[in-house]
Amino acid sequence: MTVVIDTVSGEPKKPAKARHPEKAKNPDSAILRKPKWIRAKAPGSPVYAQTKAIVKEHNLVTVCEEAACPNIGECWSQKHATFMILGEICTRACAFCNVSTGVPLALDAQEPTRVGDAVAKLGLNHVVITSVDRDDLDDGGARHFADTIHAIRAASPNTTVEILTPDFLRKDGALEVVVEAKPDVFNHNLETVPRLYLSIRPGARYFHSLNLLQRVKQLDPEIFTKSGIMVGLGEAREEVMQVMDDMRSAQIDFITIGQYLQPTRKHAPIDRFVTPDEFDGYTKLANSKGFLMVSATPLTRSSHHADADFEKLKAARLAQEAKGLGVKGQGAKVKTR
Repeated sequence: MTVVIDTVSGEPKKPAKARHPEKAKNPDSAILRKPKWIRAKAPGSPVYAQTKAIVKEHNLVTVCEEAACPNIGECWSQKHATFMILGEICTRACAFCNVSTGVPLALDAQEPTRVGDAVAKLGLNHVVITSVDRDDLDDGGARHFADTIHAIRAASPNTTVEILTPDFLRKDGALEVVVEAKPDVFNHNLETVPRLYLSIRPGARYFHSLNLLQRVKQLDPEIFTKSGIMVGLGEAREEVMQVMDDMRSAQIDFITIGQYLQPTRKHAPIDRFVTPDEFDGYTKLANSKGFLMVSATPLTRSSHHADADFEKLKAARLAQEAKGLGVKGQGAKVKTR
């Protein structure tokens, strides 16, 4: 073992804590070279620096950084940041995710207020709030989500709020707490096809996640629902089509499909890079199945272009109503906040 000596204090430094201790014994897998169609804007613009400074000033965590999102340069250059609440340590160990895993710290009661203040300072019209999984909490963090929504509304009344939540597995009553806070968009990602759950998302249950989204519509039909999956993990086209059908059965309004990108050699390997033509095919399929919105490109991520997509969602619902095609859970009055 190598010991690093601090020449100032003379005391040996402790090795940095591993972000993914549960993956330490996984065999290394090759990280495939990205094809030419996967190119993201490098961070570094003045607005990017301003966004980073505001995030740091308010002592906040973003999923953009924690999950190593390839779109961070583009989004932060437009002052679009997805805030990650409930700490930065997740209690799950999904094979695809770059967020740190382990034993989380206690909740920060002031975090919702700081998020609200940051949203106001950034001048956001639309904000996305996500979180780590907190299986250690009785409500899975539901009250903290609700408090954050309320804090944003108090600090920036005209900002619409989109949330990307954990699954609240075995947390009775948690979903109702979040829905009662009336987010404008409720997103929960299915992540992959059912066959791959055991290896890719072992702590979750496919049909529980699907039912969670359906329950949102039952509790409040005005809320837009959204879910996404990654491709390139070994799924078959027919399996993706089945997920689309399952989502429509649960009255999900918006589907996102993006290329899985392997964070480290210890994470799940990429099976293949899905071509832009295949993504175009998924877009056409999803549109034919009746989704209000579809985003399917190699670099699609849950919160990428979320502000513009929210405006398109509202317009799509109004157009559907005008044609008399609204169905239960989709014909609700559009909020204009």
